[in-house]
Amino acid sequence: MSRSALAALAESSIALIAEHQHASGAYPACPDYPVYRYSWFRDGAFIADAMSRAGRPDSAAAFFGWCAGVIEARATRIAELVDRAGRGEPVTDPELLPTRYTLDGADDHDPWWNFQLDGYGTWLWALGEHLARHDAPSSGYRDAVSSTVDYLVAFGRRPCFDWWEENADQVHTSTLAAVAAGLRAAAALVGDDPERAARAHTTAAAIEDLIARHGVHDGHLTKWLDGTDVDGSLLACVSSFGTVAPGSPVAERTYDEIRRRLLAHGVYRYRGDTFYGGGEWLILTAWLGWYERLTGRDDDAVARLEWIADQATPDGRLPEQASATAQDPSFIPMWTQRWGPVATPLLWSHAMFVTLAVETKVWSPS
Repeated sequence: MSRSALAALAESSIALIAEHQHASGAYPACPDYPVYRYSWFRDGAFIADAMSRAGRPDSAAAFFGWCAGVIEARATRIAELVDRAGRGEPVTDPELLPTRYTLDGADDHDPWWNFQLDGYGTWLWALGEHLARHDAPSSGYRDAVSSTVDYLVAFGRRPCFDWWEENADQVHTSTLAAVAAGLRAAAALVGDDPERAARAHTTAAAIEDLIARHGVHDGHLTKWLDGTDVDGSLLACVSSFGTVAPGSPVAERTYDEIRRRLLAHGVYRYRGDTFYGGGEWLILTAWLGWYERLTGRDDDAVARLEWIADQATPDGRLPEQASATAQDPSFIPMWTQRWGPVATPLLWSHAMFVTLAVETKVWSPS
């Protein structure tokens, strides 16, 4: 595919994201897939990060403002939870903050795999990146950042559902990496509160030490602590979150293991995945390409971009996953009957395509 065609898809992806951004600032995960017509902090933060990189800071700021409003509306609830935890009282998972909200910022009361921590770290990380990138003031976010720091310091190392809303009994390496990256970013944003900034730094350092001691096996990062498997979400640890430095021995070993175990043409989430047959995920393929770009494998990075573009529908909409080489196609009819075809367009897929297009310099904001 020509670079001009890739650039055109990047531009149409930015337009599609902007078109579907809610007036509140929230990004729906997918406007045409019933159970994804909500906003996740995780997905939205990566979408906002892409828009910020692509020269659309107003779109990113609107999302971060929505996040701040969601947190501020629950500040009393967060303070009570943190206080109870500090007194050693039990706090159950259903009492903690959910992973997704309605587009106007209300709690979603439909059944869902709700207790996930990565999104709250990711929004802080993406906010910090955005503010630094555009030299924007942080004062309007201070209260929400402070509440999020308190929440993550209290609960950030707790077992929860992973990115894929599975394995709630484990502590996941990519979740810990998001929390640590968010706390490090937040410490700089609450610099006028040295006590809270110190708690953020100390907790981030403790989490990074936890990953180094229990999140590495045979030289590579693992899906969860004290495990042995790899997961596609670990690519964010070596590209976005700075858990390990790109090109370092652990990063390289993780890259090699993910390619060996999870790469077909695109990247699988994990071996044994049966969601829509366990296909290749566009966001993860973009992260693989991003790491390749960071480590000087430029031709490989552009090849990932081309593969993602090849999955687009004729009208340029990118799906969540590609099913042509699904691990177990017998599961595709079951999920299709339950929720319909694979989510398309997935705004996160478009966002990661834009991020990789910017990183590879196939497209840049004018």
